[in-house]
Amino acid sequence: MASRQGAFEISMMGELNFFLGLQVKQVEHDIFLCQAKYCRKLLKKFNMENCKEASTPIVTECYLDADETRVDVDQTKFRQLIGSLLYLTASRPDIMFSVCLCAKFQAKPKESDYVAAKRILKYMKGTIEVGIWYPSEVSLNLVGYFDSDFAGCKVDRKSTSGTCHLLGSSLIS
Repeated sequence: MASRQGAFEISMMGELNFFLGLQVKQVEHDIFLCQAKYCRKLLKKFNMENCKEASTPIVTECYLDADETRVDVDQTKFRQLIGSLLYLTASRPDIMFSVCLCAKFQAKPKESDYVAAKRILKYMKGTIEVGIWYPSEVSLNLVGYFDSDFAGCKVDRKSTSGTCHLLGSSLIS
């Protein structure tokens, strides 16, 4: 069998600026990933572009539970919001806990669940340009932290846990 060489040509298309919705900013050897453009689009989609900013993605005393006496909301709209926020976590691990907490209630969302999800958008409004910075001068050690509690979930009394992982000085998960 004869092999054909030179069948493909590689061309330089310039510096990478966007990849799958992620904005890629390269400064010397450092890389910064963010989704500011997507975040602005998301705020507009849910009519939150002029909302008041929130300092945290969820209030510290927020306990979402399966209270059946609460008011139902549009399930499709709630799921669209949660799906959009889940995509945003690719460059925003700071909202992961809040988004996943709200996502647990997609089957029968209530008004308080929707308010909690909209608070994440209010937090995003004030932190649009936040992303993940990968500096070149830092060693790429992978460090993980784990936390858990016993029967901490008010809905089903299951234990809850969480982890975070840093690659060098950058939070990646």
